[in-house]
Amino acid sequence: MYNQLRVTALIAERDEIRYTPAGLPIVNASLQHSSQQTEAGIARLTEFEIPAVAAGELSKRFSQAPLGGLYEFTGFLAKKNRNSRTLVFHIIDFRAV
Repeated sequence: MYNQLRVTALIAERDEIRYTPAGLPIVNASLQHSSQQTEAGIARLTEFEIPAVAAGELSKRFSQAPLGGLYEFTGFLAKKNRNSRTLVFHIIDFRAV
């Protein structure tokens, strides 16, 4: 099974680094995407905002990336918590576009 997501997006909002009880650094953010896609031969504007999280060593680099910067993000989707239906994009890596 695969759960991989690659998306180009702006960093719209970002919290300060926080630490889990185990000492793992985490940064919560909101990413904004806008593009034109083709579906069934018809051009379609797609726009969305997605909650995201960067953990571990990546969180430090992510926290220093400029807000409004355009990046290509790779990662996976998971529930916000065990009892939630809300999905969060877990960032594994990113690079400037």
